[in-house]
Order: sequence, then C-alpha cells, then structure tokens
Amino acid sequence: MLFRKGRTKPQTRIDCLIGAGTEVEGNVTFSGGLRVDGHVKGNVTAADERPTTITLSEQARVEGEIRVSHAVINGTVVGPVHVGEYVELQAKARVTGDVFYKTLEVHLGAVIQGRLIHRSDEVPDKVVAFKPASGD
Repeated sequence: MLFRKGRTKPQTRIDCLIGAGTEVEGNVTFSGGLRVDGHVKGNVTAADERPTTITLSEQARVEGEIRVSHAVINGTVVGPVHVGEYVELQAKARVTGDVFYKTLEVHLGAVIQGRLIHRSDEVPDKVVAFKPASGD
C-alpha cells in the first residue's frame, strides 16, 4: 500500500522546486515536499510511504498521474489525482481526470472534469463477484 493507515501531517517543507518556465518531460518521483510552478509531462509520484505533499501554483501544469499523500492544487492537472489523505483544490485549480481522496476541500472557482471518488480505510466484509446477465 502506498499510504500508511492513520492520519499523517502534510509536509510543509519544500524539498524540490520545479520553477516557472521549467518544463520536465518524464516521470518525477520525490519524497517530502514538491512545489511545481512549471510544466511536467509525466507522472508525479511519492517515492515511499512517508508523508508527501505536492503544491501546484496557479501557473503550474501537470500532464500525467499524480500519486501522493497530500496535495494542494491551484494550477492545471490533466490526468488522475490519487491522494491518500488530503487534497485541497484552490480557486484556480483545473483538473481533467478523476480525483481519489480521503479528505477533500474545494474552493469556489475550482473546476473538476472527472469523478470525485472517496477512499475509505474500511475493507469490505466480503467481495461478491459480479456476473453479467447472459442471454440464456
């Protein structure tokens, strides 16, 4: 599992910065805190199970999957966003893709073109296989 059970605190320290005017092509794996002011064409993923935070500024753009424990988004994301704990979609956030979250905060003006899917710590008691109806 990518994220530990129980609440973790968001990372307030920035360990890595992708500055404005910078374009990264390829996947980014990080630990701690990552701030994006530039453009990433690739997936952005937490390196391990420790708490990680990605912060996307208003001018930031990520084209790919994001998979972290905490996210603060005020820029553009084209792709799914998987957040293990907490996601904040600020007023200038534009997300085209599904958002998987445990705790969600959406500011007035944020736009999501996709599904909001709540994650729960609960494991279902039993799994029932789905069988499509046959024509017989």
